[in-house]
Amino acid sequence: MNKMCSGCYRPNIEGYCLNCRKLLFDGAKVSHVLPFDAPKADNLPIYQEKTRRLSISGVQLKYSMRLEGKELKLAEKGGQYILKPVPPTVIVQPGQAPENEHLTMQIASQIFGIRTAANAVIYFKDGAPAYLTRRFDVKANGTKFLQEDMAQISGASRHSRGENFKYEGTYEDIGQLVRQYVAAYPPALENYFQLVLFNYLFSNGDAHLKNFSLIQTSMGDYNLTPAYDLMCTLLHMPNESDTALDLYKGDMDGKFYSQYGFYGQPEFKTLAAKIGIQPIRVERVLSQLLTHSDEVMNMIQHSFLSEEIKTKYLNTYQDKLKRLTVIS
Repeated sequence: MNKMCSGCYRPNIEGYCLNCRKLLFDGAKVSHVLPFDAPKADNLPIYQEKTRRLSISGVQLKYSMRLEGKELKLAEKGGQYILKPVPPTVIVQPGQAPENEHLTMQIASQIFGIRTAANAVIYFKDGAPAYLTRRFDVKANGTKFLQEDMAQISGASRHSRGENFKYEGTYEDIGQLVRQYVAAYPPALENYFQLVLFNYLFSNGDAHLKNFSLIQTSMGDYNLTPAYDLMCTLLHMPNESDTALDLYKGDMDGKFYSQYGFYGQPEFKTLAAKIGIQPIRVERVLSQLLTHSDEVMNMIQHSFLSEEIKTKYLNTYQDKLKRLTVIS
C-alpha cells in the first residue's frame, strides 16, 4: 500500500482524502480496500452472476458496483461505479493497467484541467489493485442521463460496419458531430480538440468512436461527457498505432508527415481548421499541453506504477512531446 491518497496522490493519506471522498462517494468514508478478493478461477462465477449485464470491452473486464452505506458491493442493477481489475495476461504488464489508467486520468484532470470522470485506485482484500470510476450518467435518484457515444450517434455498429466498427471514422468526423449536436459547440470543440491532442501526447492509441460521448444536461441540451478510458496503451500494446482513428482523410499526405513519418503540429492544426477552431485558440491549446512537462514528470514519479513502468511511461511521453515540438 502507498502512504498517499489513492485518488489524487495527496501525501500522508492512507485511503482517500476528504476531497476525493466527496468526488467519489459524496463524502462517505469508504475504505480503499474491498472486503473480497480479486476475480480468479474459484470466485469468477460470483462476479459473472452479479455483473452479467456489463460486457467486456477488448481485454478489459468491467464490473458494476454500488455504494451501500460505506461499503462498495458488486451490483447487477443500480450500478453507480465501474470496477476494472487487472486484465487477463494477453497484454504486456497487465498488473500495471489499473494505475496506468488512474495516473493518466489524474494527469489530464490535475495538470491540464480536462474534465474527467471521478476515479481512484482501489485494492482487493488479497492486495490486487483495480481501477474504480464513478458513473457520471447516473443521477442522485438512480435514474440516468441520456448518453450516446459517437459510434451510436454516427450509426456505426457491427451490423453496419463490421467487427471493427468503432475504428471506422476520423477525429474530424467526431468534431463535425459535436458541431451538429452541441448547441454551445465552440467551447465543446476546443475541449474535444484538447482531448484528441492529449491522447496523442500520452500514447492512448485506443481512443475510438465509443470513447467520446455526448450527454443530455438537466436543461435538455447536449454536451461532451467528462473524459474516460484515458491511459497510455502503448505500455501494454507495443505495436499499437499512434491513434485509434485517422485525424482526417489524407492526414498522411502532407509535407510534415511525409518527411518525419509521424503526426506533428501541422496535422493537428489542419484538423482544428477542418472542425472550425480559430487559430488563436489552437495555439492556446498547444501551448497549454506542451508547457507542463515538469508537473507531468513529478506526477509520474509519485504514481503507484513500478519503477520500470514509470521510466517507460515517461519515455513515451517525452517521445510524443518531442514530436509535437518539431518545427518543419
